[in-house]
Amino acid sequence: MKKDKLFLKKNPILKDFQKYIIKMEKERGFMDQTVIEKCLLLGEEVGELFKAIRKETNIKIDNHSKFKSIDYELVDIFMFLCAIANRLNIDLEKAFREKEEINKKRVWEKNK
Repeated sequence: MKKDKLFLKKNPILKDFQKYIIKMEKERGFMDQTVIEKCLLLGEEVGELFKAIRKETNIKIDNHSKFKSIDYELVDIFMFLCAIANRLNIDLEKAFREKEEINKKRVWEKNK
């Protein structure tokens, strides 16, 4: 039996997820996909998430549509985000922290 090379440590930080995605893409043969291809795939996954939410909230859907549960669709989106960040050499955790520091200084107005 082939032992799975993919392993995500307990209590991972965001960088651990990005490293995992690199290994996962290499193992599954996805490394040749471009940023544009990943963005298009991300868009498809967002559509599937919307369909899963429509189903969960009993809004009419096309029963022939292919989608999973909300949690799985969110995971698919997260994986594509990591893959896109990896291709562009973006440390998501660092970018998140930097962006959140900017956001903390903003004045936020609620929609009326």
